[in-house]
Amino acid sequence: MIVAEHLRKTFPGRGKDKTPVVAVDDVGFIARDGEITGLLGPNGAGKTTTLRMLYTLMSPETGRVLVDDVDVAADPERVRRSLGVLPDARGVYKRLTARENIDYFGQLHGMGAQEIAQRTAKLAAALQMEDFLDRATEGFSQGQRTKTAIARALVHDPRNVILDEPTNGLDVMTTRGLRGFLKELRAEGRCVIFSSHIMQEVAALCDRIVVIAHGRVAAQGTPDELRAATGEANLEDAFVKLIGSEEGLHA
Repeated sequence: MIVAEHLRKTFPGRGKDKTPVVAVDDVGFIARDGEITGLLGPNGAGKTTTLRMLYTLMSPETGRVLVDDVDVAADPERVRRSLGVLPDARGVYKRLTARENIDYFGQLHGMGAQEIAQRTAKLAAALQMEDFLDRATEGFSQGQRTKTAIARALVHDPRNVILDEPTNGLDVMTTRGLRGFLKELRAEGRCVIFSSHIMQEVAALCDRIVVIAHGRVAAQGTPDELRAATGEANLEDAFVKLIGSEEGLHA
Protein backbone atom coordinates (compact mmCIF):
# COMPACT_ATOMS: atom_id res chain seq x y z
CA MET A 1 0.00 0.00 0.00
CA ILE A 2 1.18 3.50 -0.84
CA VAL A 3 0.02 6.57 1.08
CA ALA A 4 0.69 10.13 -0.05
CA GLU A 5 0.03 12.88 2.49
CA HIS A 6 -0.05 16.63 1.75
CA LEU A 7 2.64 16.53 -0.93
CA ARG A 8 3.96 19.83 -2.25
CA LYS A 9 6.69 20.49 -4.81
CA THR A 10 7.80 23.73 -6.47
CA PHE A 11 10.41 24.50 -9.10
CA PRO A 12 12.39 27.68 -9.72
CA GLY A 13 10.58 30.14 -11.93
CA ARG A 14 11.80 31.51 -15.22
CA GLY A 15 11.77 35.04 -16.52
CA LYS A 16 12.49 38.30 -14.77
CA ASP A 17 10.40 37.80 -11.63
CA LYS A 18 11.66 34.24 -10.94
CA THR A 19 8.33 33.35 -9.34
CA PRO A 20 8.43 29.67 -8.25
CA VAL A 21 6.21 27.29 -10.19
CA VAL A 22 3.98 25.14 -7.99
CA ALA A 23 3.90 21.70 -9.64
CA VAL A 24 2.17 19.80 -6.82
CA ASP A 25 0.16 21.43 -4.06
CA ASP A 26 -1.23 19.45 -1.09
CA VAL A 27 -1.75 16.18 -3.00
CA GLY A 28 -2.85 13.21 -0.91
CA PHE A 29 -4.39 9.80 -1.58
CA ILE A 30 -4.19 6.10 -0.65
CA ALA A 31 -3.39 3.35 -3.17
CA ARG A 32 -4.41 0.00 -1.71
CA ASP A 33 -3.15 -3.53 -2.30
CA GLY A 34 -5.15 -5.53 -4.82
CA GLU A 35 -6.35 -2.38 -6.57
CA ILE A 36 -5.33 -0.30 -9.55
CA THR A 37 -5.24 3.39 -8.70
CA GLY A 38 -5.15 5.83 -11.60
CA LEU A 39 -3.80 9.37 -11.58
CA LEU A 40 -5.87 11.10 -14.22
CA GLY A 41 -5.30 14.62 -15.45
CA PRO A 42 -4.35 16.83 -18.38
CA ASN A 43 -0.73 17.08 -19.49
CA GLY A 44 1.17 19.28 -17.06
CA ALA A 45 -1.25 18.64 -14.19
CA GLY A 46 1.45 17.33 -11.84
CA LYS A 47 1.06 13.58 -12.30
CA THR A 48 4.69 12.78 -13.12
CA THR A 49 6.03 15.02 -10.35
CA THR A 50 3.73 13.24 -7.88
CA LEU A 51 4.95 9.83 -9.03
CA ARG A 52 8.59 10.90 -8.77
CA MET A 53 8.02 11.76 -5.12
CA LEU A 54 6.38 8.38 -4.55
CA TYR A 55 9.36 6.45 -5.94
CA THR A 56 12.05 8.56 -4.19
CA LEU A 57 13.41 10.40 -7.24
CA MET A 58 12.24 13.71 -5.73
CA SER A 59 11.70 14.82 -2.15
CA PRO A 60 8.53 16.71 -1.26
CA GLU A 61 8.93 20.11 0.34
CA THR A 62 6.08 19.28 2.69
CA GLY A 63 4.14 16.11 3.40
CA ARG A 64 5.30 12.51 3.32
CA VAL A 65 5.02 9.22 1.45
CA LEU A 66 4.55 5.83 3.13
CA VAL A 67 5.16 2.59 1.24
CA ASP A 68 3.95 -0.44 3.21
CA ASP A 69 4.10 1.77 6.34
CA VAL A 70 7.73 2.74 5.69
CA ASP A 71 8.45 6.47 5.45
CA VAL A 72 10.22 7.16 2.16
CA ALA A 73 12.32 9.94 3.69
CA ALA A 74 13.42 7.76 6.63
CA ASP A 75 14.42 4.62 4.68
CA PRO A 76 14.49 5.22 0.92
CA GLU A 77 16.61 2.14 0.18
CA ARG A 78 14.11 -0.19 1.82
CA VAL A 79 11.28 1.50 -0.07
CA ARG A 80 13.06 1.11 -3.41
CA ARG A 81 13.37 -2.62 -2.88
CA SER A 82 9.58 -2.88 -2.57
CA LEU A 83 8.86 -0.80 -5.68
CA GLY A 84 8.77 -1.60 -9.38
CA VAL A 85 8.85 1.59 -11.41
CA LEU A 86 8.29 2.46 -15.06
CA PRO A 87 9.38 6.12 -15.22
CA ASP A 88 8.44 8.65 -17.87
CA ALA A 89 11.93 8.26 -19.38
CA ARG A 90 12.23 4.56 -20.18
CA GLY A 91 15.32 4.09 -22.28
CA VAL A 92 16.88 0.63 -22.50
CA TYR A 93 20.50 -0.34 -23.04
CA LYS A 94 20.60 -0.64 -26.82
CA ARG A 95 23.62 -2.94 -27.08
CA LEU A 96 22.05 -5.48 -24.73
CA THR A 97 19.29 -7.91 -25.53
CA ALA A 98 15.98 -7.64 -23.72
CA ARG A 99 17.01 -10.61 -21.57
CA GLU A 100 20.34 -8.98 -20.72
CA ASN A 101 18.59 -5.74 -19.75
CA ILE A 102 16.37 -7.68 -17.35
CA ASP A 103 19.28 -9.73 -16.04
CA TYR A 104 21.30 -6.59 -15.29
CA PHE A 105 18.54 -5.08 -13.18
CA GLY A 106 18.08 -8.37 -11.36
CA GLN A 107 21.76 -8.36 -10.43
CA LEU A 108 21.43 -4.78 -9.18
CA HIS A 109 18.75 -6.07 -6.81
CA GLY A 110 21.09 -8.80 -5.56
CA MET A 111 19.23 -11.67 -7.20
CA GLY A 112 20.88 -14.95 -8.14
CA ALA A 113 21.13 -16.25 -11.70
CA GLN A 114 18.51 -18.97 -11.26
CA GLU A 115 16.01 -16.62 -9.64
CA ILE A 116 16.54 -14.05 -12.41
CA ALA A 117 16.02 -16.72 -15.08
CA GLN A 118 12.78 -17.89 -13.47
CA ARG A 119 11.40 -14.36 -13.14
CA THR A 120 12.46 -13.48 -16.68
CA ALA A 121 10.63 -16.50 -18.07
CA LYS A 122 7.48 -15.63 -16.14
CA LEU A 123 7.54 -11.96 -17.15
CA ALA A 124 8.34 -12.75 -20.78
CA ALA A 125 5.32 -15.04 -20.96
CA ALA A 126 3.03 -12.54 -19.25
CA LEU A 127 4.16 -9.66 -21.46
CA GLN A 128 4.40 -11.77 -24.65
CA MET A 129 8.11 -11.09 -25.11
CA GLU A 130 9.41 -14.51 -26.11
CA ASP A 131 9.87 -13.67 -29.79
CA PHE A 132 12.23 -10.75 -29.11
CA LEU A 133 13.70 -11.65 -25.70
CA ASP A 134 17.12 -12.50 -27.11
CA ARG A 135 17.35 -9.71 -29.66
CA ALA A 136 19.42 -6.56 -29.14
CA THR A 137 17.09 -3.76 -28.14
CA GLU A 138 18.48 -1.32 -30.70
CA GLY A 139 15.75 -0.96 -33.31
CA PHE A 140 12.96 -2.15 -30.99
CA SER A 141 9.49 -0.75 -31.49
CA GLN A 142 8.00 1.49 -28.80
CA GLY A 143 5.96 -1.45 -27.51
CA GLN A 144 8.99 -3.75 -27.30
CA ARG A 145 10.98 -1.11 -25.42
CA THR A 146 8.12 -0.52 -23.00
CA LYS A 147 7.69 -4.24 -22.32
CA THR A 148 11.42 -4.61 -21.70
CA ALA A 149 11.39 -1.64 -19.33
CA ILE A 150 8.41 -3.06 -17.42
CA ALA A 151 10.00 -6.52 -17.16
CA ARG A 152 13.27 -5.19 -15.78
CA ALA A 153 11.33 -2.99 -13.31
CA LEU A 154 9.45 -6.03 -11.99
CA VAL A 155 12.21 -8.65 -12.08
CA HIS A 156 12.67 -8.46 -8.29
CA ASP A 157 8.97 -9.25 -7.73
CA PRO A 158 7.94 -5.99 -6.00
CA ARG A 159 4.66 -5.69 -4.13
CA ASN A 160 4.11 -2.11 -5.32
CA VAL A 161 4.13 -1.07 -8.97
CA ILE A 162 4.24 2.51 -10.29
CA LEU A 163 3.82 3.15 -14.01
CA ASP A 164 4.00 6.57 -15.66
CA GLU A 165 1.93 6.66 -18.88
CA PRO A 166 2.55 2.94 -19.59
CA THR A 167 0.54 2.84 -22.83
CA ASN A 168 1.95 6.04 -24.32
CA GLY A 169 2.78 5.47 -27.97
CA LEU A 170 1.66 1.83 -28.04
CA ASP A 171 -0.48 0.27 -30.74
CA VAL A 172 -3.93 -1.14 -30.03
CA MET A 173 -2.91 -4.79 -29.65
CA THR A 174 0.06 -4.01 -27.40
CA THR A 175 -2.16 -1.77 -25.28
CA ARG A 176 -4.72 -4.55 -24.88
CA GLY A 177 -2.00 -6.97 -23.82
CA LEU A 178 -0.64 -4.51 -21.28
CA ARG A 179 -4.11 -4.00 -19.82
CA GLY A 180 -4.36 -7.73 -19.24
CA PHE A 181 -0.95 -7.76 -17.57
CA LEU A 182 -1.96 -4.96 -15.18
CA LYS A 183 -5.09 -6.87 -14.24
CA GLU A 184 -2.92 -9.90 -13.44
CA LEU A 185 -0.80 -7.76 -11.11
CA ARG A 186 -3.98 -6.62 -9.35
CA ALA A 187 -5.23 -10.20 -9.05
CA GLU A 188 -1.93 -11.12 -7.36
CA GLY A 189 -2.73 -8.57 -4.64
CA ARG A 190 -0.19 -5.97 -5.65
CA CYS A 191 -0.62 -2.23 -5.29
CA VAL A 192 -0.63 -0.70 -8.78
CA ILE A 193 -0.52 3.02 -9.55
CA PHE A 194 -0.42 4.41 -13.04
CA SER A 195 -0.78 7.86 -14.49
CA SER A 196 -2.64 8.68 -17.66
CA HIS A 197 -4.41 11.44 -19.53
CA ILE A 198 -6.29 8.88 -21.62
CA MET A 199 -9.84 8.38 -20.40
CA GLN A 200 -10.29 4.96 -21.98
CA GLU A 201 -7.32 3.51 -20.08
CA VAL A 202 -8.55 4.77 -16.73
CA ALA A 203 -12.13 3.65 -17.32
CA ALA A 204 -11.00 0.16 -18.38
CA LEU A 205 -8.56 -0.50 -15.56
CA CYS A 206 -8.98 1.56 -12.42
CA ASP A 207 -10.65 0.62 -9.16
CA ARG A 208 -10.06 4.13 -7.87
CA ILE A 209 -9.23 7.38 -9.63
CA VAL A 210 -7.38 10.45 -8.37
CA VAL A 211 -8.12 13.43 -10.61
CA ILE A 212 -5.30 15.98 -10.61
CA ALA A 213 -5.58 19.45 -12.12
CA HIS A 214 -3.24 22.40 -11.69
CA GLY A 215 -1.16 20.45 -9.19
CA ARG A 216 -4.04 19.70 -6.83
CA VAL A 217 -6.45 16.83 -6.27
CA ALA A 218 -9.70 17.89 -7.88
CA ALA A 219 -11.52 14.70 -6.82
CA GLN A 220 -10.94 11.06 -5.97
CA GLY A 221 -13.03 7.95 -5.68
CA THR A 222 -14.31 5.01 -7.69
CA PRO A 223 -15.54 5.67 -11.24
CA ASP A 224 -19.13 5.34 -10.00
CA GLU A 225 -18.48 7.81 -7.15
CA LEU A 226 -17.02 10.39 -9.54
CA ARG A 227 -19.98 10.04 -11.89
CA ALA A 228 -22.41 10.37 -8.99
CA ALA A 229 -20.60 13.41 -7.56
CA THR A 230 -20.82 15.29 -10.85
CA GLY A 231 -24.25 14.05 -11.91
CA GLU A 232 -22.80 12.76 -15.16
CA ALA A 233 -23.47 9.32 -16.59
CA ASN A 234 -20.28 9.37 -18.65
CA LEU A 235 -16.86 9.30 -16.97
CA GLU A 236 -15.36 11.62 -19.58
CA ASP A 237 -18.06 14.22 -18.92
CA ALA A 238 -17.46 13.84 -15.19
CA PHE A 239 -13.75 14.42 -15.68
CA VAL A 240 -14.29 17.57 -17.77
CA LYS A 241 -16.62 18.96 -15.13
CA LEU A 242 -14.16 18.16 -12.34
CA ILE A 243 -11.17 19.88 -13.93
CA GLY A 244 -13.27 22.72 -15.34
CA SER A 245 -11.63 22.55 -18.77
CA GLU A 246 -11.22 20.27 -21.72
CA GLU A 247 -7.66 21.46 -22.27
CA GLY A 248 -5.21 18.58 -22.57
CA LEU A 249 -7.87 15.88 -22.58
CA HIS A 250 -7.36 12.95 -24.93
CA ALA A 251 -10.00 10.27 -25.07
